[in-house]
Amino acid sequence: MRAYFATPVALTYTVTLTLPLAIPLSLPLFLLPANAAARDRAAAGADASVAVALRQDAGREAAAAASRTAPAELGPERGPEPGPERGPEPGPGSTRSLPLTALASDRLSGTAPGMGLARRNVRQFSLLGVVWDDADAELRGTAEVRTRSAATRAWSGWQSLRTHNREHGADPGTAERAAAGVRGATAPLWVGRSDGVEVRVRPTERPGRAGPSHLPLPHGLRLDLVDPGEDPVRHGRAGAPAEAAPAEAVSAVSVRADAVSAASVASDANSAASVSAAFARPYIGPRPRIVTRGGWGADESLRERRFGYNHTVTAAFIHHSATGNNYTCRQSASVLRAIYRYHVTSSGWRDFGYNFAVDKCGTIYEGRAGGIAKPVLGAHTLGFNKNTVGIAVLGTYNGTKPPTAATTAVARLTAWKLGLHGIDPRRTVTLTSAGSGKYKKGTRVGLHAIAGHRDGVNTDCPGSRLHAKLGTARDKAAQYQGR
Repeated sequence: MRAYFATPVALTYTVTLTLPLAIPLSLPLFLLPANAAARDRAAAGADASVAVALRQDAGREAAAAASRTAPAELGPERGPEPGPERGPEPGPGSTRSLPLTALASDRLSGTAPGMGLARRNVRQFSLLGVVWDDADAELRGTAEVRTRSAATRAWSGWQSLRTHNREHGADPGTAERAAAGVRGATAPLWVGRSDGVEVRVRPTERPGRAGPSHLPLPHGLRLDLVDPGEDPVRHGRAGAPAEAAPAEAVSAVSVRADAVSAASVASDANSAASVSAAFARPYIGPRPRIVTRGGWGADESLRERRFGYNHTVTAAFIHHSATGNNYTCRQSASVLRAIYRYHVTSSGWRDFGYNFAVDKCGTIYEGRAGGIAKPVLGAHTLGFNKNTVGIAVLGTYNGTKPPTAATTAVARLTAWKLGLHGIDPRRTVTLTSAGSGKYKKGTRVGLHAIAGHRDGVNTDCPGSRLHAKLGTARDKAAQYQGR
């Protein structure tokens, strides 16, 4: 059997012959490789064997069966699970913190007593944000930065950081929210390779009888500069891309080929029952190609080892990352590594906050660890993380129109993810707030199954231009489900 796995052709024949007997549908789908060619070779033979049996698409029915390998009642916390075989190794990244000091220019001019950093040279970084000690404290004011390009040596103009970022993160009362290391932070900003920085943070002025005063700034203000490190170096597959081709259906047998052995192919005694379960769930969109954490180079030593799970997924919250649009699709993996490091080392979260991310070219990426097909508990929509999934489109979409490729990818992803749990993307669902500022704890709220972050929380996320596209995404997702 080992000889069959030596070539792609033999691999295809082996999987095809074995499928009718024992398809390993319980294999964890989060082992999906980033190598699109390997997936397609494995899928080609397998799909031919099962296409006549499935109602619409082999991938959509098999994905449903695979998702049911998780217990029906998953607890909120689970220990570490076995990870995938050795994959790409990311290059070293780093985070550097610089404390902010009183701005001398403000003292001299008599303007608001701000904090900041004078223009200075620094080690190269690509993403930055302002951080402070208390996660519950708000930065009531403005935060602006200027950076110098390492390539051109030119300084940028002043760019604003989104200061109202506490609407992201874990729900109140949860272990992740209450952790000692959780801090307040602005939204991160991607600036590309830079080696110079200048910062100014000024408080909001408030009127008073005795004259204007200023709201206090949070304690412990500092600037975090993040170097995402190099793209992952792959073992045994020279030149394999870090990104999977976007928005195409992938069969459930399109798993990491080098992780499948003859024993695993023949060991699933319940495969017939799994296939039968797939027949009973027709409204599941085809599973799109998803770049795994290994594919974008996540440093798994950063995150907490335990996973948190929901019982189901009843809605998807759509976000924009608010990191700016100054990135190329080739840089998407670097942007993700930088956001991940900022979420964990700067904000103090247990892992990447969003469950999935989508770049401007429509490539979909695995976010928080725990299993792509499983209902992983995220930290994306304050008060509404329970039984929901968070999807971030990389970029800022207040005044910029989101690319069609990105919104189409959102529709494909939600068609599959919501379909696994029997949810029509066009329906309205009822969620219970854990406390979001907009809705008090315990309030039952009716929301779209595909909702914008702003629908549940006081925020402008996912930006007006992206939010306006969610109706189209709902309709497309329903079509992908075959409704």
